[in-house]
Amino acid sequence: MDISLLANLAYIVSAALFIFGLKMLGSPATARRGNMLSALGMLIAVAAALTDQGIVDFQWIIVGVVVGAIIGATASRLVAMTAMPEMVALFNGSGGAASLLVGWATLYGSAEVQTFTAVTVLLAILIGGVTFSGSLIAYGKLSETLNSAALVFPGQRIFNSLLLLALLGCGIMACLDPSPDSPWLYGVLGLSLLLGIMAVIPIGGADMPVVISLLNSYSGLAACAAGFAINNNILIVAGSLVGASGIILTNIMCKAMNRSLTNVLFSGFGAIKQGKAIEGEVKPISVEDAYYILEAASNVCFVPGYGMAVAQAQHVVKELGEILEGNGAEVSYAIHPVAGRMPGHMNVLLAEADVPYEQLVEMDDINPRIENVDVAIVIGANDVVNPSAREDEDSPIYGMPIINVDQARTVFVLKRSMASGFSGVDNPLFFGENTRMLFGDAKESISGVVSEFG
Repeated sequence: MDISLLANLAYIVSAALFIFGLKMLGSPATARRGNMLSALGMLIAVAAALTDQGIVDFQWIIVGVVVGAIIGATASRLVAMTAMPEMVALFNGSGGAASLLVGWATLYGSAEVQTFTAVTVLLAILIGGVTFSGSLIAYGKLSETLNSAALVFPGQRIFNSLLLLALLGCGIMACLDPSPDSPWLYGVLGLSLLLGIMAVIPIGGADMPVVISLLNSYSGLAACAAGFAINNNILIVAGSLVGASGIILTNIMCKAMNRSLTNVLFSGFGAIKQGKAIEGEVKPISVEDAYYILEAASNVCFVPGYGMAVAQAQHVVKELGEILEGNGAEVSYAIHPVAGRMPGHMNVLLAEADVPYEQLVEMDDINPRIENVDVAIVIGANDVVNPSAREDEDSPIYGMPIINVDQARTVFVLKRSMASGFSGVDNPLFFGENTRMLFGDAKESISGVVSEFG
């Protein structure tokens, strides 16, 4: 049988595995199998592409699989859950860089480049470059090696407009002269990298989950463009799936923040509005007092945030939840769509601790019944429970839907200090009449409450 026919059949199998895998990722109960199916589809696609092009034989493909598996397994064990958002940013950047190089390499060895091919190469380089440099900036912000706040300067929009015009001009000239050594092509490459930087530096704080999902979409679009450039069907399919799912997720994130994508990208989050100064007296609580209140509670709701990831407290949270259930309380976990620093961050943490998926409640479902909650336990969440989003029109997060924990009968806030959240916005919840602050490491604090029940 012809090797090209076998390769195309393998591509069909891979595409089916991608689609079924993506579908299964929609539920925590099937997500692991979906991930495995998608990985298997990619393995088949890569092996078929390399064999069809006669680049390497199966011996070297197996070597590559073994080396990649070792690197992947090591990274999955060594990278902490708190560093997962940064890792996702690097994955997005790597995908963009790979598409850039694939598109660029298409021009080498081609005697005559058609206009369509030149345009797709240009798009692969442009989108890949923006994704690569933008993801590196996102990595720096998420890891806090760079200032996580929005960075704006006078004339920034004018500069970006001129940058886009320069990119358009270089792009047109590069299409007219599609050679790998064209100075116009180098201009597109350099300007796209600069555009990625300029696109992400004015975004910070609570907008970072949106940026992560958007860059994920960019990486897919870059791969799709590279697929057209090298005429590879499975790369087009895979890139389209990633690009479309990333855009859908970005839209979900924007709705969860009650903001448009344009507003996220160009507003400079938190750069202008500062919000009102918050004054009041906090009411600390001890582990013993927290135990007495929880022991009498009949309805308890956990609200996890990034602080839970930092403390690695998800396992003791589940343990406390099981104890409360055994004590007759109804237990739930309220999940805000943008809690943490990447989409689904809290879902991943709680799934790691085997928290039943049925107990996870979305923001829109928990808010109508939050007044019936005896104790809402906020674990390291700040911005997604900040009443300023409802009440302070001067607040940078005004209008963002939040989990209304301040309307619960009693609120426990577990924090190390009174520091503000990732967006840098102060939280009046901490000074509420029904709020009690349980200071210290969240894992140690909850372990202390668990030991009181014992």
